[in-house]
This record gives sequence, structure tokens and C-alpha cells, in this order.
Amino acid sequence: MKTIQAIKRISIRAYLAERGLRPTKDNPRYGLYRSPLRKEHTPSFKVDYVQNLWYDFGLGAGGSIIDLVMRLERCDFAQTVRFLGSGERSPIAVPVSSSVPPTVPTLRLLSDIPLRYPALVGYLSSRGIDPIIASACCREVHYAVSGRNYFAVGFRNDAGGWELRSERFKGCVSPKHITTIDNHSDTVVAFEGFMDFLSYLSMKPDEWPHIDVAVLNSVVRLPKAIPFLDRHATIHAFFDNDDAGRKATADLKRLCPNSTVIDQSHLYREHKDLNEYWHAKQHRQQSRPHFATKRKWGMKM
Repeated sequence: MKTIQAIKRISIRAYLAERGLRPTKDNPRYGLYRSPLRKEHTPSFKVDYVQNLWYDFGLGAGGSIIDLVMRLERCDFAQTVRFLGSGERSPIAVPVSSSVPPTVPTLRLLSDIPLRYPALVGYLSSRGIDPIIASACCREVHYAVSGRNYFAVGFRNDAGGWELRSERFKGCVSPKHITTIDNHSDTVVAFEGFMDFLSYLSMKPDEWPHIDVAVLNSVVRLPKAIPFLDRHATIHAFFDNDDAGRKATADLKRLCPNSTVIDQSHLYREHKDLNEYWHAKQHRQQSRPHFATKRKWGMKM
């Protein structure tokens, strides 16, 4: 029987392939699938091949292969560990009619408190986030899933829901929505996710009181942000360097014709997103502090 850590290293990509599930978009870092957990036409189920983690943007949930098998096969933790640890690859639960939607465990909010747990602060620091910025923008959210209690970094949205992140988990507490900050500026900066927003503030902490902010918490929610974004004369878009990010930028220009939309993704064009760029830059500075250079962002706020 394999250990829990060894089980978590079992390839999610291979597990899905054994069940005939192939990505609609594939590259060395990640694959984008149609969700195996629900019916959908537009693929929104992402598998990170490097970290071996999955995330379903439609459900707002994700995790390791253990979490996926528990949902997909509708079994408990002990059954899943036995199944994956034994090396078997046959279903461990009797399939039901496809007309009956699978039962998906929901996240139940218990409480939110100031961010202070060392593991969570350390996780954000490992992503390059300034602890002061993290404490100002995030909370420590305690939640329950199927009777078990957990906690994670929480980023609140405008509808009262939460985006949740920890080293091994990505999810949310419904309702899912965008997050906006209105400082009554004619300029707004827009991000796909809150890690990019926190990275931006860690790079430019003095900007916060002077600009407006829109965090989509997934590009699929861009339409919800348009009424807020369209009020601004200038929109700086910090979306991901992938097809979804480029499409979101193009849609933003089309949907906000009276605004000047500036695509800032070229500033971190060698990286997937702003957080990855910021993390890499910090790592270089720590490794070679005497040769670090300051990059000009070409923005006036």
C-alpha cells in the first residue's frame, strides 16, 4: 500500500486518460478539459501537470488526485486511498445514470478571522506576497467539507463569497463573484485572480489608495465586471499569457469601447502571469542581489 504522499504523486493526467478523458487544450504545464464532474460545453477543468493538481472553475473547487477520485467515484477518503494505493484502476463505485447529476460536496463557511496562521502566511510569502499586503487584503477562512474542518487564505468577493487558497487547495465559498475596489479614480487595474492583484500591490504598494481595482476571480466572470470597468477612462489589463487571457483582453476592448484598454501582459511575457513573473524576479534578486535591476512598468496612475 502506497503512502498518502506517494498517492498524491499519481498523475491526474494519466488517471483521466485511462478513463478516456483527453484535454481540449494541452501544453507542457497544464491541460484544459471538459469537466468530468458535470456537463459543460466550454472546457473549464484545469489540470496543472507540474503541481499535479486540478481545479474546476465552474464548481470553484479543486485539489489532489484524492479529492478528484472522491468526487468522481463518489466514495469516501478511506475507499479512495485503498483504491489508489492498491494500484487498481477499475471503478470503486457503481455508476449511476448520466441523467442524475453527481453529488458534489459543498464548502460551508465557519468563520473568518485576521490572517495569522504561519503556514498560510508562509504560503503567500512563498508566492512573493508581502505579509503586510496579505494581512490587509485577505482573511483566514475556516470552512467545512463533508463534516471535516479546514482553513485557507480567503479573498472576499462583492457578493460575500470567498476565493480560497492554500499550498494544496484551490476552491471557493459561494456565491462566486468578482471583487472590486472603488477609490473614485478614472483609472482601473484588472486582474484574473487575486494572487496577481496581491503581486501588483507587493510591487507597487503606494498605488492602492489611488486607483480602482477589479479582480475577476476567473476570466469567465468578465461580463460581471463590465459595468464597473466601463466607468473608467483607462483600464490596465493584467491577464494571463494564454489563450483565455488574450481572449479576455480582446473582449474587454470590445465591451468597453469608450475606455482606453492597455494590455500589460507584455511586461511579463516570458511568464504565465504576473505572480509567476514577480516570484521569479524576487528569486533572482535573492540569488544575485548585486545585479538586480528595477523594471519600468510604463504606467502612469
